[in-house]
Amino acid sequence: MEGLTLQHQHGKAKVRVARLWRLSSGEHRLVEWNVSISITSHVLPAFTDGDNSKIVATDSIKNTVYALAKQCKQELSLEDFGVIVGQHFVRTYPKIVTGSKIILFEKPWERVSVDGAKHNHGFMLGSGKHTVEVIVGSDGHAKVTSGIADLALLKTTQSGFENFVRDKYTVLKDTNERMLASSLTASWSYSRKPANYHKQWEAVKTALTDTFFGPPRTGVYSPSVQNTLFLMAKAVLNRFPEVESVYLNMPNIHFLPVNLPTVGVTFDNDVFLPTDEPHGSIEARLSRKDAMPKSKL
Repeated sequence: MEGLTLQHQHGKAKVRVARLWRLSSGEHRLVEWNVSISITSHVLPAFTDGDNSKIVATDSIKNTVYALAKQCKQELSLEDFGVIVGQHFVRTYPKIVTGSKIILFEKPWERVSVDGAKHNHGFMLGSGKHTVEVIVGSDGHAKVTSGIADLALLKTTQSGFENFVRDKYTVLKDTNERMLASSLTASWSYSRKPANYHKQWEAVKTALTDTFFGPPRTGVYSPSVQNTLFLMAKAVLNRFPEVESVYLNMPNIHFLPVNLPTVGVTFDNDVFLPTDEPHGSIEARLSRKDAMPKSKL
C-alpha cells in the first residue's frame, strides 16, 4: 500500500446472552454472559478497494454467539464457552480469520435459599463479576485468563497506615486503626488448563478473600493495601501451580470518620462518610520467574 501498513480487527462487542439449563431434578441453572468478539483477518481489500467478499459480518458474529450457546447442551464454564467461540471463527474460516480475542463477563446471579433450602429456580444478583479473556491464534491454541471485577470487600478493623513519606503536602495522620475497603479487580493467567475452570475460579476467589479478611474471629492486620495485595496474589500462586501470573487492582473505598464537636456528641469511629472519589490506585502483577512477563499491567 505505497509504503503504508494497516493494522485492523473487527467483531461484535457486548453481545448479551442468557443460557438456561433445565435439569431432570427440576432444578434450573442460569447464567448471563456479556461476550465481545474481535477477529483479525485477511480483509485488506475491504479497506483499500471496498471489496467485502472476505468480511465475516459483525451481525453474523453476534448470531454465532447465540447459536453456539444453544449447542451447549450441558452446563459449562465461562472459560470453556470463550474457547468454543474463539476457536469457532479460526476453524470455520481458516482462509480468512487469522486469530480471535474473546472478552467475557458473567453477571453474579446466585441461587437463593428459602427456609434453609436452595431454591430450584430463584436467583439474586450478587457481587463480583466473573471475567475471561481468550486469545486464539491461527493454530487454534487458546490462551485463557480468568478474573473477577467489582468485588466489594470491607473489614471494619485490623487495618492501618503508618510511617509513610511526609512533606509539606501531607495532612494524613498515622493510624493503626481504620476501615479497609476496596472494589477488587483481579485476573490470573494459566500456563495449563485446570481440571475444572468454574471450580478453579471459585477456589481462587476464596484464596483472595480469605487472605484479605484473615481468620473469622481474629482477622489479620493489614499495614497497607500494598502489603495485603501482595499477600493475596502470593496466596494464589502458592495454592495453584497452573496459574502463572496474578494481577490485582485495589482502589480505596474510603470510610472517613465523622466528627461534629458542635452537636455535643462524641463520635468514636462509629459514624462514617463513605466516599470513593478521589481514591488511591494500587495495582500490581505477581508472576513466577519462569513465566513470560507482560509488557504492561
